[in-house]
Amino acid sequence: MSDLQIGLIALGVLLILLVLGFNWWQDRRARSRMQARFPASEQDPLFGANEAAGRPAAPEAQRREPGMGGGQATAHAAAAAAPSNDLDDTEEPDPACEIVIEVQFGEPVRGADLLAAVQGLDQVGRKPVRLFASTDRGRHRARIHPEESYASLQLAVLLANRSGPLTAIEWSQAWARAQDLADRFEATIEGPDQQVVLDRAGKLDTLCASLDAQVGLTLLMGAPRATAEVIGVARELGFAVDGARLAWLADNGVARFTLSRSDGAGFDDGMAVVDRLVLLLDVPCSPEDPRAFGRMVDVGRDLARRLQAELVDDQGKSVVDGMETGIDEQLQKLFQQLDQAGLPAGSERAQRVFA
Repeated sequence: MSDLQIGLIALGVLLILLVLGFNWWQDRRARSRMQARFPASEQDPLFGANEAAGRPAAPEAQRREPGMGGGQATAHAAAAAAPSNDLDDTEEPDPACEIVIEVQFGEPVRGADLLAAVQGLDQVGRKPVRLFASTDRGRHRARIHPEESYASLQLAVLLANRSGPLTAIEWSQAWARAQDLADRFEATIEGPDQQVVLDRAGKLDTLCASLDAQVGLTLLMGAPRATAEVIGVARELGFAVDGARLAWLADNGVARFTLSRSDGAGFDDGMAVVDRLVLLLDVPCSPEDPRAFGRMVDVGRDLARRLQAELVDDQGKSVVDGMETGIDEQLQKLFQQLDQAGLPAGSERAQRVFA
Protein backbone atom coordinates (compact mmCIF):
# COMPACT_ATOMS: atom_id res chain seq x y z
CA MET A 1 0.00 0.00 0.00
CA SER A 2 1.49 3.31 -1.01
CA ASP A 3 1.93 6.33 1.27
CA LEU A 4 -0.77 8.16 -0.71
CA GLN A 5 -3.38 5.46 -0.04
CA ILE A 6 -2.51 5.37 3.67
CA GLY A 7 -2.84 9.16 3.84
CA LEU A 8 -6.27 9.14 2.15
CA ILE A 9 -7.54 6.44 4.52
CA ALA A 10 -6.33 8.40 7.54
CA LEU A 11 -7.96 11.56 6.23
CA GLY A 12 -11.29 9.71 5.72
CA VAL A 13 -11.22 8.32 9.28
CA LEU A 14 -10.50 11.81 10.62
CA LEU A 15 -13.42 13.31 8.72
CA ILE A 16 -15.77 10.62 10.09
CA LEU A 17 -14.62 11.33 13.65
CA LEU A 18 -15.14 15.04 13.13
CA VAL A 19 -18.74 14.50 11.90
CA LEU A 20 -19.57 12.21 14.84
CA GLY A 21 -18.13 14.71 17.29
CA PHE A 22 -20.09 17.57 15.76
CA ASN A 23 -23.37 15.59 15.94
CA TRP A 24 -22.71 14.71 19.61
CA TRP A 25 -22.10 18.37 20.41
CA GLN A 26 -25.33 19.45 18.64
CA ASP A 27 -27.36 16.82 20.49
CA ARG A 28 -25.98 17.85 23.87
CA ARG A 29 -26.69 21.51 23.13
CA ALA A 30 -30.31 20.72 22.17
CA ARG A 31 -30.84 18.70 25.35
CA SER A 32 -29.50 21.55 27.45
CA ARG A 33 -31.98 23.96 25.86
CA MET A 34 -34.92 21.59 26.40
CA GLN A 35 -34.02 21.07 30.06
CA ALA A 36 -33.78 24.82 30.55
CA ARG A 37 -37.33 25.29 29.18
CA PHE A 38 -38.90 22.18 30.74
CA PRO A 39 -37.37 21.17 34.10
CA ALA A 40 -37.07 17.48 34.77
CA SER A 41 -40.15 15.85 36.30
CA GLU A 42 -41.05 12.33 37.30
CA GLN A 43 -44.51 12.81 35.73
CA ASP A 44 -45.45 12.31 32.12
CA PRO A 45 -45.50 15.85 30.63
CA LEU A 46 -48.77 15.05 28.83
CA PHE A 47 -50.54 14.43 32.15
CA GLY A 48 -48.60 16.52 34.66
CA ALA A 49 -47.64 19.70 32.83
CA ASN A 50 -49.93 21.89 34.91
CA GLU A 51 -48.87 20.39 38.24
CA ALA A 52 -45.14 20.65 37.32
CA ALA A 53 -45.63 24.34 36.61
CA GLY A 54 -47.21 24.86 40.05
CA ARG A 55 -50.83 25.29 38.76
CA PRO A 56 -53.91 23.15 39.30
CA ALA A 57 -55.17 21.30 36.25
CA ALA A 58 -57.31 23.41 33.93
CA PRO A 59 -61.08 22.89 34.16
CA GLU A 60 -61.08 21.30 30.72
CA ALA A 61 -58.65 18.59 31.92
CA GLN A 62 -60.61 17.68 35.03
CA ARG A 63 -63.66 15.45 35.24
CA ARG A 64 -66.46 17.56 36.73
CA GLU A 65 -69.62 15.95 38.00
CA PRO A 66 -72.87 17.89 38.23
CA GLY A 67 -73.41 19.17 41.72
CA MET A 68 -73.77 22.08 44.09
CA GLY A 69 -70.75 23.89 45.50
CA GLY A 70 -67.20 23.89 44.17
CA GLY A 71 -64.79 26.80 43.96
CA GLN A 72 -66.23 30.15 42.90
CA ALA A 73 -63.46 30.72 40.37
CA THR A 74 -64.10 27.30 38.84
CA ALA A 75 -67.83 27.98 38.64
CA HIS A 76 -67.25 31.28 36.87
CA ALA A 77 -64.79 29.67 34.45
CA ALA A 78 -67.32 26.97 33.58
CA ALA A 79 -70.07 29.53 33.07
CA ALA A 80 -67.83 31.51 30.75
CA ALA A 81 -66.95 28.37 28.77
CA ALA A 82 -70.59 27.42 28.14
CA PRO A 83 -73.98 28.08 29.75
CA SER A 84 -74.97 25.25 32.14
CA ASN A 85 -71.93 23.31 30.97
CA ASP A 86 -72.63 20.28 33.15
CA LEU A 87 -76.39 20.19 32.65
CA ASP A 88 -78.49 19.10 29.69
CA ASP A 89 -81.17 21.43 28.35
CA THR A 90 -84.63 20.09 29.12
CA GLU A 91 -86.31 20.94 25.80
CA GLU A 92 -86.15 18.07 23.30
CA PRO A 93 -87.65 17.06 19.94
CA ASP A 94 -91.25 15.89 20.26
CA PRO A 95 -91.54 12.43 18.65
CA ALA A 96 -95.35 12.71 18.65
CA CYS A 97 -95.37 15.55 16.12
CA GLU A 98 -91.80 16.00 14.83
CA ILE A 99 -89.46 13.93 12.69
CA VAL A 100 -85.71 14.16 13.25
CA ILE A 101 -82.78 14.26 10.84
CA GLU A 102 -79.49 13.52 12.61
CA VAL A 103 -76.24 15.12 11.42
CA GLN A 104 -73.09 13.51 12.91
CA PHE A 105 -69.91 15.54 12.50
CA GLY A 106 -66.63 13.80 11.83
CA GLU A 107 -64.84 16.32 14.04
CA PRO A 108 -66.31 18.74 16.64
CA VAL A 109 -67.67 21.92 15.05
CA ARG A 110 -67.38 25.30 16.73
CA GLY A 111 -70.73 26.79 17.68
CA ALA A 112 -69.91 30.06 15.92
CA ASP A 113 -69.31 28.19 12.64
CA LEU A 114 -72.44 26.10 13.11
CA LEU A 115 -74.60 29.16 13.80
CA ALA A 116 -73.42 30.72 10.56
CA ALA A 117 -74.22 27.54 8.64
CA VAL A 118 -77.79 27.14 9.95
CA GLN A 119 -78.97 30.69 9.39
CA GLY A 120 -82.49 30.63 7.99
CA LEU A 121 -82.97 26.97 8.91
CA ASP A 122 -86.07 27.58 11.01
CA GLN A 123 -88.66 26.57 8.45
CA VAL A 124 -89.12 24.44 5.33
CA GLY A 125 -92.15 25.44 3.30
CA ARG A 126 -94.85 25.99 5.92
CA LYS A 127 -93.37 23.68 8.52
CA PRO A 128 -91.18 25.01 11.34
CA VAL A 129 -87.84 23.36 12.07
CA ARG A 130 -86.31 23.28 15.53
CA LEU A 131 -82.59 22.70 16.02
CA PHE A 132 -81.04 20.66 18.81
CA ALA A 133 -77.40 19.69 19.28
CA SER A 134 -75.04 17.53 21.30
CA THR A 135 -71.77 19.04 22.47
CA ASP A 136 -68.41 17.33 22.15
CA ARG A 137 -68.79 16.55 25.87
CA GLY A 138 -72.10 14.79 25.41
CA ARG A 139 -74.40 17.57 26.63
CA HIS A 140 -77.82 18.09 25.03
CA ARG A 141 -78.55 21.61 23.83
CA ALA A 142 -81.80 23.21 22.70
CA ARG A 143 -79.80 26.27 21.61
CA ILE A 144 -76.47 26.54 19.83
CA HIS A 145 -73.90 28.60 21.73
CA PRO A 146 -70.98 30.10 19.79
CA GLU A 147 -68.44 29.28 22.51
CA GLU A 148 -69.21 25.55 22.59
CA SER A 149 -68.21 22.78 20.17
CA TYR A 150 -70.69 20.24 18.85
CA ALA A 151 -70.51 16.61 17.85
CA SER A 152 -73.95 16.39 16.24
CA LEU A 153 -77.01 18.39 15.20
CA GLN A 154 -80.66 17.36 15.08
CA LEU A 155 -83.24 18.91 12.75
CA ALA A 156 -86.72 18.41 14.22
CA VAL A 157 -89.26 19.00 11.44
CA LEU A 158 -92.96 19.41 12.28
CA LEU A 159 -95.10 16.68 10.73
CA ALA A 160 -98.35 18.64 10.41
CA ASN A 161 -100.05 21.92 11.22
CA ARG A 162 -103.01 23.86 9.91
CA SER A 163 -101.29 24.24 6.55
CA GLY A 164 -101.61 20.45 6.14
CA PRO A 165 -99.28 17.47 6.47
CA LEU A 166 -95.56 17.67 5.76
CA THR A 167 -95.18 17.34 1.98
CA ALA A 168 -92.55 15.53 -0.05
CA ILE A 169 -91.19 18.88 -1.20
CA GLU A 170 -90.89 20.20 2.36
CA TRP A 171 -89.17 16.99 3.50
CA SER A 172 -86.78 17.19 0.54
CA GLN A 173 -85.93 20.78 1.47
CA ALA A 174 -85.11 19.73 5.04
CA TRP A 175 -82.99 16.82 3.79
CA ALA A 176 -81.16 19.09 1.35
CA ARG A 177 -80.25 21.50 4.14
CA ALA A 178 -78.97 18.59 6.22
CA GLN A 179 -76.92 17.38 3.24
CA ASP A 180 -75.43 20.86 2.86
CA LEU A 181 -74.30 20.73 6.48
CA ALA A 182 -72.87 17.25 5.96
CA ASP A 183 -70.87 18.41 2.94
CA ARG A 184 -69.64 21.51 4.72
CA PHE A 185 -68.48 19.79 7.91
CA GLU A 186 -67.65 16.29 6.59
CA ALA A 187 -70.58 14.76 8.44
CA THR A 188 -72.99 11.89 7.96
CA ILE A 189 -76.76 12.21 8.05
CA GLU A 190 -79.41 9.76 9.17
CA GLY A 191 -83.18 9.92 8.94
CA PRO A 192 -86.26 7.83 8.22
CA ASP A 193 -87.39 6.89 4.74
CA GLN A 194 -89.45 9.55 3.00
CA GLN A 195 -92.54 7.38 2.62
CA VAL A 196 -92.51 6.58 6.33
CA VAL A 197 -92.34 10.31 7.08
CA LEU A 198 -95.20 11.17 4.72
CA ASP A 199 -97.40 8.40 6.14
CA ARG A 200 -96.88 9.65 9.68
CA ALA A 201 -97.56 13.22 8.60
CA GLY A 202 -100.81 12.21 6.91
CA LYS A 203 -102.05 10.33 9.98
CA LEU A 204 -101.28 13.22 12.31
CA ASP A 205 -102.98 15.69 9.98
CA THR A 206 -106.12 13.54 9.82
CA LEU A 207 -106.23 13.29 13.61
CA CYS A 208 -105.77 17.02 14.08
CA ALA A 209 -108.43 17.85 11.50
CA SER A 210 -110.96 15.77 13.43
CA LEU A 211 -110.21 17.67 16.65
CA ASP A 212 -109.87 21.20 15.31
CA ALA A 213 -112.48 23.77 16.29
CA GLN A 214 -112.73 27.54 16.59
CA VAL A 215 -115.68 29.46 18.00
CA GLY A 216 -116.14 33.12 17.21
CA LEU A 217 -118.27 36.11 18.20
CA THR A 218 -118.51 39.47 16.48
CA LEU A 219 -118.86 42.95 17.95
CA LEU A 220 -120.81 45.28 15.63
CA MET A 221 -120.09 48.90 16.53
CA GLY A 222 -122.93 51.37 16.55
CA ALA A 223 -120.39 53.91 15.29
CA PRO A 224 -116.74 53.51 14.22
CA ARG A 225 -114.27 53.61 17.11
CA ALA A 226 -110.62 54.59 17.10
CA THR A 227 -108.32 51.64 17.69
CA ALA A 228 -106.70 53.55 20.55
CA GLU A 229 -110.07 53.61 22.32
CA VAL A 230 -110.62 49.91 21.68
CA ILE A 231 -107.19 49.05 23.10
CA GLY A 232 -107.85 51.18 26.18
CA VAL A 233 -111.16 49.46 26.93
CA ALA A 234 -109.75 46.00 26.21
CA ARG A 235 -106.81 46.53 28.54
CA GLU A 236 -109.13 47.62 31.32
CA LEU A 237 -110.86 44.26 30.96
CA GLY A 238 -107.56 42.33 31.14
CA PHE A 239 -106.51 41.92 27.50
CA ALA A 240 -102.82 42.06 26.60
CA VAL A 241 -101.17 42.91 23.29
CA ASP A 242 -100.25 39.76 21.38
CA GLY A 243 -98.80 40.76 18.01
CA ALA A 244 -101.52 42.11 15.74
CA ARG A 245 -104.25 41.03 18.15
CA LEU A 246 -105.19 41.31 21.82
CA ALA A 247 -105.29 38.23 24.03
CA TRP A 248 -107.23 37.43 27.20
CA LEU A 249 -104.74 35.31 29.10
CA ALA A 250 -105.04 32.39 31.49
CA ASP A 251 -103.00 32.32 34.70
CA ASN A 252 -100.19 30.45 32.91
CA GLY A 253 -99.92 33.13 30.23
CA VAL A 254 -101.62 31.13 27.45
CA ALA A 255 -104.36 32.92 25.51
CA ARG A 256 -107.89 31.76 26.36
CA PHE A 257 -109.34 33.80 23.49
CA THR A 258 -108.35 36.75 21.35
CA LEU A 259 -109.74 40.03 20.08
CA SER A 260 -108.86 41.24 16.59
CA ARG A 261 -110.03 43.57 13.86
CA SER A 262 -112.32 41.94 11.31
CA ASP A 263 -110.16 43.24 8.46
CA GLY A 264 -107.08 41.46 9.85
CA ALA A 265 -105.15 44.67 10.43
CA GLY A 266 -103.36 45.31 13.71
CA PHE A 267 -104.08 47.77 16.48
CA ASP A 268 -100.77 49.60 16.08
CA ASP A 269 -102.37 52.58 14.28
CA GLY A 270 -104.16 54.34 17.12
CA MET A 271 -105.82 56.85 14.79
CA ALA A 272 -107.42 54.21 12.56
CA VAL A 273 -111.10 53.47 13.09
CA VAL A 274 -112.81 50.11 13.34
CA ASP A 275 -116.49 49.22 13.12
CA ARG A 276 -116.24 45.45 13.67
CA LEU A 277 -114.25 43.31 16.08
CA VAL A 278 -113.90 39.53 16.34
CA LEU A 279 -113.59 37.46 19.51
CA LEU A 280 -112.12 34.03 18.78
CA LEU A 281 -111.82 30.94 20.97
CA ASP A 282 -109.22 28.65 19.39
CA VAL A 283 -110.22 25.47 21.24
CA PRO A 284 -107.08 23.26 20.84
CA CYS A 285 -104.78 26.18 21.65
CA SER A 286 -106.76 27.39 24.67
CA PRO A 287 -106.33 25.84 28.14
CA GLU A 288 -109.11 23.49 29.12
CA ASP A 289 -111.88 25.40 30.90
CA PRO A 290 -115.38 24.25 31.89
CA ARG A 291 -116.62 27.70 30.90
CA ALA A 292 -114.37 28.30 27.91
CA PHE A 293 -117.12 29.77 25.71
CA GLY A 294 -119.17 31.21 28.56
CA ARG A 295 -116.15 33.17 29.79
CA MET A 296 -115.68 34.68 26.33
CA VAL A 297 -119.37 35.57 26.19
CA ASP A 298 -119.10 37.37 29.54
CA VAL A 299 -116.12 39.42 28.39
CA GLY A 300 -117.77 40.06 25.00
CA ARG A 301 -120.88 41.45 26.65
CA ASP A 302 -118.75 43.74 28.80
CA LEU A 303 -116.90 44.94 25.71
CA ALA A 304 -120.17 45.48 23.85
CA ARG A 305 -121.55 47.58 26.70
CA ARG A 306 -118.46 49.77 26.96
CA LEU A 307 -118.07 50.22 23.19
CA GLN A 308 -121.80 50.54 22.53
CA ALA A 309 -121.73 47.54 20.22
CA GLU A 310 -123.89 44.51 19.54
CA LEU A 311 -122.55 41.02 20.27
CA VAL A 312 -123.57 38.47 17.62
CA ASP A 313 -122.66 34.86 16.78
CA ASP A 314 -121.05 33.59 13.56
CA GLN A 315 -124.48 33.61 11.87
CA GLY A 316 -125.13 37.25 12.75
CA LYS A 317 -127.71 36.47 15.46
CA SER A 318 -127.62 38.26 18.79
CA VAL A 319 -126.12 36.28 21.64
CA VAL A 320 -128.90 35.33 24.05
CA ASP A 321 -128.71 34.22 27.65
CA GLY A 322 -128.16 30.51 28.12
CA MET A 323 -126.75 29.73 24.68
CA GLU A 324 -123.26 29.38 26.13
CA THR A 325 -124.25 26.43 28.33
CA GLY A 326 -124.87 24.01 25.46
CA ILE A 327 -121.73 25.07 23.62
CA ASP A 328 -119.58 24.63 26.72
CA GLU A 329 -120.92 21.10 27.13
CA GLN A 330 -119.86 20.28 23.58
CA LEU A 331 -116.45 21.83 24.13
CA GLN A 332 -115.87 19.67 27.22
CA LYS A 333 -116.19 16.58 25.03
CA LEU A 334 -113.66 18.05 22.61
CA PHE A 335 -111.23 18.86 25.42
CA GLN A 336 -111.43 15.22 26.54
CA GLN A 337 -110.82 13.96 23.00
CA LEU A 338 -107.79 16.21 22.66
CA ASP A 339 -106.40 14.91 25.93
CA GLN A 340 -106.96 11.28 24.93
CA ALA A 341 -105.19 11.91 21.61
CA GLY A 342 -102.10 13.20 23.42
CA LEU A 343 -102.82 16.79 22.40
CA PRO A 344 -103.97 18.47 25.64
CA ALA A 345 -105.66 21.78 24.92
CA GLY A 346 -103.32 24.73 25.40
CA SER A 347 -100.20 22.52 25.58
CA GLU A 348 -97.05 23.32 23.63
CA ARG A 349 -97.68 20.31 21.41
CA ALA A 350 -101.24 21.39 20.62
CA GLN A 351 -100.16 24.95 19.90
CA ARG A 352 -97.47 23.60 17.60
CA VAL A 353 -99.70 21.39 15.43
CA PHE A 354 -102.71 23.74 15.49
CA ALA A 355 -100.70 26.77 14.38
